[in-house]
Amino acid sequence: MTQIHEAFIYLRVRDAAAATDFYKAVFGAEELFRLTEPSGRIGHVELKLGPTTLMLAEEFPEYDLYAPAPGDRTHFCIHLHVDDADALVAKAVEAGAQLIRPLTDQFYGERSGTVRDPFGHEWLIGHSLEELTPEEMQRRYTAMLE
Repeated sequence: MTQIHEAFIYLRVRDAAAATDFYKAVFGAEELFRLTEPSGRIGHVELKLGPTTLMLAEEFPEYDLYAPAPGDRTHFCIHLHVDDADALVAKAVEAGAQLIRPLTDQFYGERSGTVRDPFGHEWLIGHSLEELTPEEMQRRYTAMLE
């Protein structure tokens, strides 16, 4: 059986240079390198985002690779666990992200909220309030839905 060594987030965006600048300014990402075509289109950018490598690429319609269309909702979100979710959500919104779900204290012991960046990707940003067992999370989840 093949063993997985790592998993990477790879986002397609309409403007990889602007997305790189946004992720640097808001999330403190560090650019590792980029590959640019002679035309200027960015084929690949690697960013260090905490302990994770985030990869970006422009759209490549000729290979049927597209970024989210402006205003479209994505079908996934990226969860960032940080020291201060309130501060990071405020910083993201100030830099042009749209607040999708305001910060609230969650039953699973985290304070979190969701923003959509200017490139169509959603980020669930949270910080820990308390450590809970899976059993306690289930108890609270059940009670919340009754």
